[in-house]
Amino acid sequence: MPDVHLVPRPGWARSSTATHPQLLLLARRVAVLGAIVAGFLGLGTVGLVLAEGVGGWYAFRWALDTAATVGGFPQPHTLAGQIIHVLLIVLGVGTLFYGLATLTELIVGGELAEVLAARRTRRMIDLFTDHHIICSFGRVGRQVARDLRAARAEYLVVDPVPENRELAQGLGVPFVEGDPANDAVLIQAGIARARSIIACADSDPQNIFITLTARELRADIPIVARAALEDSEKKLKRAGADRVISPYKASGTEMARLALHPQLRGVIDVDAEYRLERLVVGEDCDGAGQTIGDIRGGAMIVGLRRDSAFHPQPPGDTVLLPGDIINAMGTPSTLGRLETLFDTPRQPATRGRRDGGEPDTGASNH
Repeated sequence: MPDVHLVPRPGWARSSTATHPQLLLLARRVAVLGAIVAGFLGLGTVGLVLAEGVGGWYAFRWALDTAATVGGFPQPHTLAGQIIHVLLIVLGVGTLFYGLATLTELIVGGELAEVLAARRTRRMIDLFTDHHIICSFGRVGRQVARDLRAARAEYLVVDPVPENRELAQGLGVPFVEGDPANDAVLIQAGIARARSIIACADSDPQNIFITLTARELRADIPIVARAALEDSEKKLKRAGADRVISPYKASGTEMARLALHPQLRGVIDVDAEYRLERLVVGEDCDGAGQTIGDIRGGAMIVGLRRDSAFHPQPPGDTVLLPGDIINAMGTPSTLGRLETLFDTPRQPATRGRRDGGEPDTGASNH
């Protein structure tokens, strides 16, 4: 991976070792339980030392034995010692039940499993390098994840919605819960080692903030952003996006192109000025019966499918037959010429015919 240029930000070191909130909550509950146990054992030890006149170590073991209701030590001789003895028993049993209830809730409620799973995910994310960061796991984000998985690329998802966490975990997708426009969240997602940022939130302002944050943290990372409104495309470019995709604009263009050219079977944008198209050779089109060398012009014919056989880079003297599918790459103008060549002529529509084959004009002859 090429050298990256990171902009130092406050909290970088803290965020790289940040602990999951659930882990903090679990540690806090255990700490409270430990403090309660240590507190009443300490008070019991001091009380027995003063009341019974025994040594500190003996008094501590006596207090611990009493709190655990073991009964291995004799009964106190003084009234004060007996009162301390009773309090230790009551507090010891109460603390025991509190501790058991806390552990049962952590295990049965799944909190401990969630914390451990979150730690495993965090460690796995820390090992990620050259990965893609998908910001938002909506409809577009889920499709991006499916395509990246099909390409066997490493990726993770950043999203603030807890429901999307459950959905991502069900699909086995590494997930960071948080606002992708937040510096610490992107740092936690490994932006320092990432290959690209994909900002595909439903909100254009959110995508602009994500782009600004990512560009400020890393000046050299490629950013692909989604834009719902045409005005947002320029703003995303100014914010630092390298490529801006408008799903509505792209799908509308694709639908119109397929409607105008039924012989098209698919279009892939290879570059800003080049695309790859799959075209079907129609029955009565101008391209049928011609050779590849005759029809290609400025386009490159990179593949030919005939029946079940695929021929990569077919020779120029290959004659095209109706039903053939060619894969052509070129500029919009060169591919537009091929679309015209393979366009099947359409017959004018008629309102109907009589039994004798004459066109029915709708008039009656008597």
